[in-house]
Amino acid sequence: MWNAGVPKSTSWRIPAEFVNAMIPTLFPESTPKEVVDGFSAIAAEFHPEGFRTMARSLAEADLRDVLPKIRIPTLLVYGDRDARASLQVAEALHTAIPESSLVILAGVGHMINVQAGDQLNREMRQFLRAALR
Repeated sequence: MWNAGVPKSTSWRIPAEFVNAMIPTLFPESTPKEVVDGFSAIAAEFHPEGFRTMARSLAEADLRDVLPKIRIPTLLVYGDRDARASLQVAEALHTAIPESSLVILAGVGHMINVQAGDQLNREMRQFLRAALR
């Protein structure tokens, strides 16, 4: 629990401050303002406690040894401007998952579904069509 002697981390801020602190790592500066504002309005409804719970569970779950055991076609879609999960992470996952395909979207950050939903849908449809043949 946070106490007066320890500075508050991003996840301990009120929702509006939390969202404002997270936005620079979710979208590149080139993202249209209306996209960022729309996402921010939705994300401000999110309670930081949920983020802390998610972050804790992800930090405690090291599943790297499971990745080579995945034996189904797997699509990995990354933005080349992702500040939260670098291309190095994408490439490591792609290397570790035997039947994976890696698609990198140019000019896109972490929130691919918000920033490039049409591109993401096209890539997913193409992947699924090929996987179901």
